[in-house]
Amino acid sequence: MDEVETKISYFPTLVNVEAAAENLNGIASVTPLMKNLQYSIRFESDIYFKREDFQMVRSYKIRGAYHKMSSLNLSEREKGIVCASAGNHAQGVALSCKLLKIKGTIYMPLPTPNQKIEQVKMFGEEYVEIVMEGDTYDDACQAAKLKCELSYRTFVHPFDDEKVIEGQATVGLEIVKQSNKPIDYIFIPVGGGGLAAGLSSVFKMISPKTKIIGVEPEGAASMSVSIKNNRNTKLPAIEKFVDGAAVKKVGTLTFPICKQNLDAMITVPEGKVCQTILELYNKDAIVVEPAGALSISALDYYKDEIKGKNVVCLISGSNNDIIRTPEIKERALLYANLKHYFIIKFPQRAGALREFVVDVLGENDDITHFEYAKKTNRENGSAVVGVELKSPKDLKPLITRMKTNLFYGDYLNDKPDLFQFLV
Repeated sequence: MDEVETKISYFPTLVNVEAAAENLNGIASVTPLMKNLQYSIRFESDIYFKREDFQMVRSYKIRGAYHKMSSLNLSEREKGIVCASAGNHAQGVALSCKLLKIKGTIYMPLPTPNQKIEQVKMFGEEYVEIVMEGDTYDDACQAAKLKCELSYRTFVHPFDDEKVIEGQATVGLEIVKQSNKPIDYIFIPVGGGGLAAGLSSVFKMISPKTKIIGVEPEGAASMSVSIKNNRNTKLPAIEKFVDGAAVKKVGTLTFPICKQNLDAMITVPEGKVCQTILELYNKDAIVVEPAGALSISALDYYKDEIKGKNVVCLISGSNNDIIRTPEIKERALLYANLKHYFIIKFPQRAGALREFVVDVLGENDDITHFEYAKKTNRENGSAVVGVELKSPKDLKPLITRMKTNLFYGDYLNDKPDLFQFLV
């Protein structure tokens, strides 16, 4: 492998991170480190949440954005800035634009939740212009960098910038100061790697025995793939659901730092993330966005290792759009093997649907989707039917009853080309 790509060209110093913390005093909140009773009992350990969702912009991104922008000279400030973001960095930049009175153009990918777009407008007011561009962060970033070249403005990168990394690193300083005992494990979400690079550097300097676990969504595992390949690797395609951590390629500065500092990288299925989002809301009244649930979602995979340990999970943000709730619930049920889609063949006679409900469905099975397809012949018609089960073990008996009663047509969950039209 090419060793040049893994050589660290920049490493944040403790002096610089402490200077960033001083610069952010009164701008970024010192967010609480809170013990969570539910997860502490479940994992037989002390689980603490670092609540970066308590920031004014509801994510840690204000730290890096403000620290970077406040470092600009007068000429750079007068020309203005450009950034690209899936939402949280944009909000940090927007608020920084207003606080520092710097004009900014913010590029956001088209699938960005509307809630995040409206927040950017609110925080930036007349100081920001929003441009929607491309399907992913990488598309928006490319357009933003072109804008910078044409207008000679400063590009405020969401993660691959020294000042941004130092700003994000202040989270690590706070955690170490807030914990009254040594931290055994810390789980942190990883997107482009700015938070991971900064926080891990602080921990390696002042809490070197802490195991640092980076967590990525399974469908956008750019850091995991890069570390495995020993070179910064751009993914050909990504799953965009965990929008705050979905990048095709991590940072040039952040990759070698993370490769050296992280004790492990783990990927978590998007459905597992959705389960965590719902669980946090239902049991703890905590609202998190998908990226904000990553660190907590990883605990199940480390349940044996963390037993009896002091563990910190970083909740990176809470900018979740409520209109995404049905999709979040659907993905959670699918992951739990409780939601299933079938093509059902219904005889064209009176009572066929009632027979299916009475003789085929189990006592606790619910129909949650029903759509007739176009009739193909005179004897039979088919429908796409979604069924929600109470237990995964109910699936096999359900399929058996469908076949016995001649209703079974096909099972769609394991057919991604067809399934994408339903979910």
